[in-house]
Amino acid sequence: MTVIDPDTQAAAWVAEAQEDDDEMPLSTRLSIADTLTLGNATCGFMAVYFTTTGVLIPHLTGSEDGGMARHSAATAVMLMLLASVFDLFDGLVARKLRSSAMGAELDNLSDLISFGLAPAYFVATWGMVANDANQEVSVVAAVVVLLAVVLRLARFSCVPMRDGMFQGMPGPFGALTVVSIVLLELPFVPTLLAIMGVAWLMVSRVEYPKPRGRLAVAMLGWIVASMGLLAAWAFDAPGGVLLLQTGCALQVVLGAVIPLFATARRVHTFRDNRREARTAAQG
Repeated sequence: MTVIDPDTQAAAWVAEAQEDDDEMPLSTRLSIADTLTLGNATCGFMAVYFTTTGVLIPHLTGSEDGGMARHSAATAVMLMLLASVFDLFDGLVARKLRSSAMGAELDNLSDLISFGLAPAYFVATWGMVANDANQEVSVVAAVVVLLAVVLRLARFSCVPMRDGMFQGMPGPFGALTVVSIVLLELPFVPTLLAIMGVAWLMVSRVEYPKPRGRLAVAMLGWIVASMGLLAAWAFDAPGGVLLLQTGCALQVVLGAVIPLFATARRVHTFRDNRREARTAAQG
């Protein structure tokens, strides 16, 4: 009869486990940046959850309370903002620390949830609960927003971009702009046209700067300020509605101004190139 020493057997198991871990493909190991990316996806799902349970279901069952709907809508938008914070920091962390082979794929999938599905679902829900909205047309607009994000993410994965620039409105910026348009509570047709305009900007070739350095700090400050405006609106603080509408209007104006600056810059660059070509030809 052979007697096996329990300590020896345990040591063998530990050594085998360590050997298996060493042989584990790098693509299956999550980095710190990947964890932040998963936080992004979680926020996107929770935004859909709060939009459903706090806004849509109470409206469909006739048990809606204005305060509860306001709190849930504000929470959903805050979660989208928090997702954009995760999206901002996972890129910074990935550049500073090790990034896994799954990083780019995880980032695209998470962005699709938080900046594609969540704002599109928010638009579709607005079409159901708003008094002057058309449900069928709103669903079409929501699908357009979702497809715009899908196309933008696919293009980002396979088309080389100029260093430091995005081609098309970035997903987080687009999602926040779409939600801001809805929260402004404008008439149905202007709201619909503005949402479609944002979707077009996301798939356009207009260049947007990547949030790095001071721009990243400014973006983070704007997100924190937006959360404060949403909290003031949710808890019915004095002037909360006006503050929220002001913040949403600034977001929409910013979304419209950046393409104008980008277009003006391209026109000036084109003119400068033509002027240089003429000078070279004359010389």
